[in-house]
Amino acid sequence: MNGRVLVLNASYEPINVCTERRAIVMIFKGVARVEEYNGHVIRSARMEIRAPSVIRLTDYIHIPYKNRTLSRKNILLRDHSTCQYCGQQFPPSELTLDHVIPRSRGGESTWDNLVACCRRCNHRKGNRTPEEAGMKLIRPPRGFSPHVSRQIMRYLGRADETWRKYLFYESDVQG
Repeated sequence: MNGRVLVLNASYEPINVCTERRAIVMIFKGVARVEEYNGHVIRSARMEIRAPSVIRLTDYIHIPYKNRTLSRKNILLRDHSTCQYCGQQFPPSELTLDHVIPRSRGGESTWDNLVACCRRCNHRKGNRTPEEAGMKLIRPPRGFSPHVSRQIMRYLGRADETWRKYLFYESDVQG
């Protein structure tokens, strides 16, 4: 009953993460509907319920626009503490931030130009673009959707596979 459930607004925007218990209460109250199940079954003395993995609110909730602060911590959260060149996951202390277009060439410190990068790949890339260095980004850098909270970001790396199609970054993955 303590598994995590992704909560979507009525418009399918991810807005929160809650426990299975809270999700089931919301479903019984008619506040939310199940979009995806996680495969578990919750049993009580009188019934069995398939555990939800993703729920969607029945009514739209307005969430004020909130800009995400550009910071090292938020870049590492967005990139799941994974080097965006070699794909290896590292502790945050072992990662650097890389300007995809180097600052010396007019690259700015923006969401669209900064990626998490291990020291080895950052040294290899140096003052070049990824193409010039013969390197390829795993996923192009993008800013967060204004509604994606820190709580959702925290669970992204270990999220249930059923969450992926509802989260902002999935469409960016190159196959």
